Amino acid sequence: MCGGRELQAWAFALACVLAGCRGETPPPTLPVVLCAGDSITAGGYPWHLKRRLDEAGYRLQVINAGEKGNTSGEYLGFLRRSRILERTNPRWVLLQLGTNDVRSDGDATSVEQFRENLDAILDLVAGHRNPDGSSPGVLLATILPVPVEIAGHFDAASRGRVDTEINPAIREIGGRRKIPLVDNHRLFATRPELLPGIHPNEQGYRALGELWYDALAPLLGAPDRPAASAP
Repeated sequence: MCGGRELQAWAFALACVLAGCRGETPPPTLPVVLCAGDSITAGGYPWHLKRRLDEAGYRLQVINAGEKGNTSGEYLGFLRRSRILERTNPRWVLLQLGTNDVRSDGDATSVEQFRENLDAILDLVAGHRNPDGSSPGVLLATILPVPVEIAGHFDAASRGRVDTEINPAIREIGGRRKIPLVDNHRLFATRPELLPGIHPNEQGYRALGELWYDALAPLLGAPDRPAASAP
């Protein structure tokens, strides 16, 4: 039978797997990268990002805080309700939201409300103070194209709003707040085979993790240990 300490270690390892940080289980004192967003985040790119960070020699805890189906307004409520910023004290927040805001059903969000929600989310992150007094850094991403129509959920207007409303709003807010922008939209617009539906395929999630890594790594400084050798 396992003792209390062994059970605690096992529980923490399991929590990390469920949070999208498989592989070597980091201690809770490692700096945190918080991946914030909807089901496109929850679907798996944080695992690929964690693998790339490990390979490069960075010792970071990657937490998947994607909430399936959330609009920007719902995610704002999740941040306030869950207090995940206070519980994880992230060094970096990787934020991609807006796909559910262009839905054609009751989740549809006007671009004015989307701007207000996104600014409020970014205000929460900027206002958070980690134990060392720092605030999390932020990377902000454009949203993916909507390549298909789904009756009752996404229509032709949804596809148009990505290009004419939501991504322009994300770019404007990022520029105004001097937040680095990750152009996830361009990745899938130029490689449509990675996005067969609203969500990427497995190759698409891998490419998404690589893109986030390419944006984040230059901001991290030197790795903590030599990069892993290629097999």
